[in-house]
Amino acid sequence: MTQTQTRSMPDDALSAEIIRSLAEGRQIPCLTTRDGGLSLSRAYRIGALIEAARVGQGSQVVGRKIGFTNKTIWDEFNVSAPIFGPMYDSTVRPLGVPFPLTGLMEPRIEPEIAFRLAAAPGPGMAPDALITCIGGICAGFEMVHSIFPGWRFEAADTVAGFGLHGAFLHGPIRDLDPSERFDWVERLRDFETTLSRDGVVLDRGHARNVLGGGPLVALGHLADLLATMPDAAPLMPGDIVTTGTLTQALPVRAGETWQADFDRLPLDSIRIDLI
Repeated sequence: MTQTQTRSMPDDALSAEIIRSLAEGRQIPCLTTRDGGLSLSRAYRIGALIEAARVGQGSQVVGRKIGFTNKTIWDEFNVSAPIFGPMYDSTVRPLGVPFPLTGLMEPRIEPEIAFRLAAAPGPGMAPDALITCIGGICAGFEMVHSIFPGWRFEAADTVAGFGLHGAFLHGPIRDLDPSERFDWVERLRDFETTLSRDGVVLDRGHARNVLGGGPLVALGHLADLLATMPDAAPLMPGDIVTTGTLTQALPVRAGETWQADFDRLPLDSIRIDLI
């Protein structure tokens, strides 16, 4: 393909190329490095086309993943702000059975806190207000992967490239009793996470790694961002929203067992066997 052809590629052609890369398990060159580059706003438009195509193929959107909320990894991945993308009924499932890495490209694992929404949060809401929008809380592993070789990309590439989302595998969703809301606001801003592989601790994380204030701050950021994007689908009651990794995103291989423990949160440890 010539530079002129690359420059003139319409959004639907780029979205089709990205969808093929996932179907074929084949990595592609970054879109931002091609002639003409790729803006973040265009990346979200391409992402919307990809979402529509996947829904047209039978997938159902069940929520959103927020990526790059952990500021400690911004330099590693050359980003400077969070991004978001859709999650589907085909990519979100409970833990309990071994997870096959087949089809994921250079997969990595991220321990995260996720919310099941009872109401849609609006822009400008503080944590004390955001907690009233949450019906359930769980811990889970997001399996992320990159259609771009070597995990080298710009933020716009990741938005168009499925938000790096491969799967979200979650523990039991704990219903949030209204009487516990204040306690959860405090817990969610001051807890620690330990990530282990085959019984060996590889990393530790703190709630403040997530945008300086924890998962509720990430949810508020998403609500603020969506308010500036009138063409984006709004958050809905029942949506699952992941809030970003609490530790480094670490590479994984088949045959490994991973576990995450949460100190000062009333959530059980989560564990997954990879095949």
